[in-house]
Amino acid sequence: MKRTSWLLLPAAVLISACGSDQPAATALQGPASTVAVERGALSSMVSLNGLLSYRARADGSPYIAVNQAHGTYTRLPAVGDKVDCGDVLYRVDDRPVLLVCGTVPAYRDLRRGDRGKDVRQLNRTLRGVGDRRFTAKTKAALERLQRATGAKATGALALGAAVVVPEPARISKVAGTLGGPARPGAAVAEATSDALEVQVQLEPTQREDVRPGDRARITLPDNTVAKGTVHRVGTFARKDDKAGSATIPASIRLEDAKQARGLDQAPVQVEVTTTGVENALSVPVTALVGRSGGGFAVEVARDGGRRELVAVRLGLFDTGAGRVQVEGDLGAGDQVVVPSL
Repeated sequence: MKRTSWLLLPAAVLISACGSDQPAATALQGPASTVAVERGALSSMVSLNGLLSYRARADGSPYIAVNQAHGTYTRLPAVGDKVDCGDVLYRVDDRPVLLVCGTVPAYRDLRRGDRGKDVRQLNRTLRGVGDRRFTAKTKAALERLQRATGAKATGALALGAAVVVPEPARISKVAGTLGGPARPGAAVAEATSDALEVQVQLEPTQREDVRPGDRARITLPDNTVAKGTVHRVGTFARKDDKAGSATIPASIRLEDAKQARGLDQAPVQVEVTTTGVENALSVPVTALVGRSGGGFAVEVARDGGRRELVAVRLGLFDTGAGRVQVEGDLGAGDQVVVPSL
């Protein structure tokens, strides 16, 4: 069983039972407050500070929409606008620039006969299929979209006629200036998805404890509790300039995003349920007493009013239930002494 360091224990547990080593059994004493030793499942939790915001990159940073057109910005989106795949994101010299959803940045003109990953993401945007070929169907779908947006229906996609982000966008920042010059390679906007998530920063030592799929409880600013699931955990630690320490980004998806509707950049408290055991003996944390020779014990109320100090080895702490896994000369149903209320 994994041993638990003193640093992880509540302050009340660190108070020694005092003096010399305690005897195995004490004399007849008066009534005491007791709680039963239980056998059952325990789980461990990691408590974290989180930030509720709209999902973007794995590290929490926004997507960048990079302009490739020459001319003047004649229309720009506003912060908070939602732009779907295939919609017009902005206009340059009154020509529409479309939003293509994918991960390959725009780097060339696209026309019938072309192949590649960039063609596949164009097909997905236009037709909902992952074809890597620019076919007659691709050309026809692009012509229809060009006519609908007021562009010349060429059936080809010129470099500068589209920008690429991974998913439908919610505009979080506009970098271009209406009436200003549109320069190829310059950021025109920053965007996120329209889905809320909680971003947390893990200590490097927590990287092995918190994993995708772990359940989470999120306490919102109004003290309501939302359920969630760990979605992504970063691979590399990065240095936090404010805190001066290295952390690993992770994100948590909400089961019901409606609970957090209207919130953005809101601080929240997160408890992630991590490791667990299915069948363990446990006692309340408050039942633990320190032994002068080191280690921990619990005081067991025996028949006839006698109390016996039983040494225990500690395992998993279930912070949510306020219990700790123990091993020692104990059995389920034994009564251990706890502080009186």
